[in-house]
Amino acid sequence: MKKLLFIFCFIICTNAFAQILSSTIEKKTIALGEVNSFVVTINNLRDEKVSAAPQNELLPFHFEEIKDSIAQNPDIYYRRIEFAVYEEGKFTIPELEFKVGSKVLKTIPYEVDVINTAQKGDTINDIMKNKEVKLEVTDYWELYKFYILAAIALIALIIAIIMFLKWGRKAKNSPVVATNQTLKELDSLKKKKYIEAGNYRSFYVELIDISRSFITKQYRLPADVLLTDDLIDLMKKNNTISLENEKVVEDVFLRGDLVKFAKTFPDKDTMEKDLADIKDFVKRSSKDLEFENLRKDV
Repeated sequence: MKKLLFIFCFIICTNAFAQILSSTIEKKTIALGEVNSFVVTINNLRDEKVSAAPQNELLPFHFEEIKDSIAQNPDIYYRRIEFAVYEEGKFTIPELEFKVGSKVLKTIPYEVDVINTAQKGDTINDIMKNKEVKLEVTDYWELYKFYILAAIALIALIIAIIMFLKWGRKAKNSPVVATNQTLKELDSLKKKKYIEAGNYRSFYVELIDISRSFITKQYRLPADVLLTDDLIDLMKKNNTISLENEKVVEDVFLRGDLVKFAKTFPDKDTMEKDLADIKDFVKRSSKDLEFENLRKDV
């Protein structure tokens, strides 16, 4: 009998000094978006520290926490969470752990039924009538300024592209540019000292290549793909190149073919004269183009 009395007293003392966790939920059935509350209380803390999930992170995903307030004194821990659910269905608040010192306490799980209380055909009334607000020019600017600036930038880009396509490419392929570029190439050829070294074959190969490229750009003739005889015949039929320039091209190109096949061996004076004649031809080409443009206008 004494033994039973001792055990009974021990249980009473243990419960009297043990931490007690309790939890309640205000409503187990709520409407969509309705605010509900969940409360956790722990008694008999005896200055023990309580550890749990951070504020606004205690409840699962579907429970939108609106307010999470915590109060604690040396003996009691109190936590109240206000929440809402914005989906229909049944949702569960599982067991939630609260660590008191080294001891882990758990709440009981709760099931919350979320229903849509709106009925088909219900009239939805505004809380207040809509107001008409008169907008000023500055208000419209604030609303649409990014669209306006984007449209201006797009128009400017389109204009820049059109200008580049219309004038930019023409500038690079203009007669003056082609002339200056070719004269530089001819000067570079002279600096290679082919004439002084008597390397007539390399001299004429490069001289003819430069000349063909120039005729192709300047006169829009396929000089880069035609044989010499065909090119001379085309120049005479085309009438774009003056007779003086035709003569220079014909003499130099025919001599270049003879040199290429080792049928002639020009001397230094001849090579220097051919280089000078091609330079003069390049410089005079602008006059050919001016005459051609006048003829087209007439």
